[in-house]
Amino acid sequence: MGEYEHILVDEDGDTITVTMNRAARRNSLSADHLRELLAAFRAAGETGATGIVLAGAGPVFSAGHDFGDVASRDLMGVRALLTLCTDLMQTMQSVPQVVIARVHGLATAAGCQLVASCDLAVAAASAGFALPGGKGGWFCHTPAVPVARSIGRKRLMELALTGDVVDAATALDWGLVNRVAPDEALDDAVAELLARATRGSRAGKAMGKATLYAQLDRPEADAYALAVEVMASASQLPGAREGMAAFLEKRAARWPD
Repeated sequence: MGEYEHILVDEDGDTITVTMNRAARRNSLSADHLRELLAAFRAAGETGATGIVLAGAGPVFSAGHDFGDVASRDLMGVRALLTLCTDLMQTMQSVPQVVIARVHGLATAAGCQLVASCDLAVAAASAGFALPGGKGGWFCHTPAVPVARSIGRKRLMELALTGDVVDAATALDWGLVNRVAPDEALDDAVAELLARATRGSRAGKAMGKATLYAQLDRPEADAYALAVEVMASASQLPGAREGMAAFLEKRAARWPD
């Protein structure tokens, strides 16, 4: 999967763990860090893995954009940086694997954006989440995009306008994360949810994930038009045929993929 300076990549069976490893910089997202994350997710997407865990080393998950990098850039440079960040977020959603965030400490600004862009997220009970630009000088415009699609308008406005940290229990209530676990049980909770989310046909799951994201923001009629065609096509996949046969024959499925 390549050699990296700012991240660690570990393969364990069907799971690839990508760990942000800039603890001294609170896993802030410089351009080099973003490029490595993007490369790692693209490489992982080409493997036979079923799940990808995004984690952070050190005291926090991620503090968002690296202001040292941002402050040195002109308008075109900042635009390029934000475009790179957006490419990463969209790649996490486009890879065929289930992507799950393992969140500890703080996930702020673009770090919160990372959590919202993952398919699933599990947080330690001590974790916190914020879009702090609302009480600073640089508003969290791009981090708010996936967060809005996770928590809804009023909660987004509170998070973005106040800039205050919300705790893990609030993040769970708002829909930003799927689970909250005791700090010492975070890894077990991540593994348990990922195991359940990666069962079944790999090809069917990949097509399903892509279609879910494609239909989310469409009007209902358009969403149904897309879903009908994809679901009809998916019925002919080997995994779908095997799943139906196993159900009808009252036996365990033998997945071909």
